[in-house]
Amino acid sequence: MSSSVVTRFAPSPTGFMHVGGVRTALYAWAFARKNGGKFILRIEDTDKGREVEGSIPHIIESLKWLGITWDEGVDIGGPHAPYLQSERLESYKKYARILIEKGFAYPDPYSEEELAAFRKQAEDNKQAFLYRNHRPEVFGVWDGTKPLRFKIPEIKSYKWNDAVRGDLTAGEEALDDFVLIKSDGYPTYNFAHIIDDLEMGVTHIMRADEFIASTPKFLSLYEALEITPPVLVTLPPILAPEGNKKLGKRDGAKDILEYREEGYLPEAMVNFLAFLGWNPGGEKEVMTPEEIIANFSIEKIHKSGAMFNDEKLLWMNKEHIRLQSQSKQLEAITPYFKE
Repeated sequence: MSSSVVTRFAPSPTGFMHVGGVRTALYAWAFARKNGGKFILRIEDTDKGREVEGSIPHIIESLKWLGITWDEGVDIGGPHAPYLQSERLESYKKYARILIEKGFAYPDPYSEEELAAFRKQAEDNKQAFLYRNHRPEVFGVWDGTKPLRFKIPEIKSYKWNDAVRGDLTAGEEALDDFVLIKSDGYPTYNFAHIIDDLEMGVTHIMRADEFIASTPKFLSLYEALEITPPVLVTLPPILAPEGNKKLGKRDGAKDILEYREEGYLPEAMVNFLAFLGWNPGGEKEVMTPEEIIANFSIEKIHKSGAMFNDEKLLWMNKEHIRLQSQSKQLEAITPYFKE
């Protein structure tokens, strides 16, 4: 793999960092470091209704605690600045105009009440609601006061390759005209991440399996803009201890920095999370971050989910404590002794 590898972690500032997000950052970082590439920290803050104050500093603090460093990002800048989506609105408008000129974008002419009526009609007919079935025959002029929608250029089936899942397919029903820019002027995730990845030179996208269903829409937009898609890397889910569903807040998923307060070492947390969905092979389970980077490869990422196991994390923390010098061990436990 050449040094042209560029990966990114692009969280939304909607609350605390949990293990799923951290593992995505960890894999993207390890892959970039393994291949002498670049790792970018970008913040996707275009959903202002869900934004939680203090989330961005929390994201930065969480990653720094774990030793995950970035080459370009929201706090340090870089050649592709800004790295805050709310400060990149002109870039999205630029590509929106390109799509309009190509005939692949149009202002949504309908009110919320009209759209609700269309959905109700589809429901009554026991059909899936597809906005493209109500696409206007003549497009109006977009003045920014109404949502701008992407016009799917061609309704067709898609086949694509995922670096973990292999060849995937989706039928025509997966395609629909979706919103590019909302009436408030902010882009949707579906649009913004494609433009940001293009302008920042991202070569590999690592993300959760929930995005597989949206991939045909992304591919259609890539084609409309004549963009070669990055390598898509779908990560396996982290499962609750019962193993029958994704780990959620109700199952014990918590702020990653709570583990720091409980005395877990960052090296142990990195080791534990790395092995939730990846294994280099062999018997060795306790690895330093440097060893994880040296052994990391996409080919070793699992397809199936991995269960979060508190006992395994505790065991791994003890093993990493043993690896430390006595002075480091004393430094680690001193804050937990009360006067």
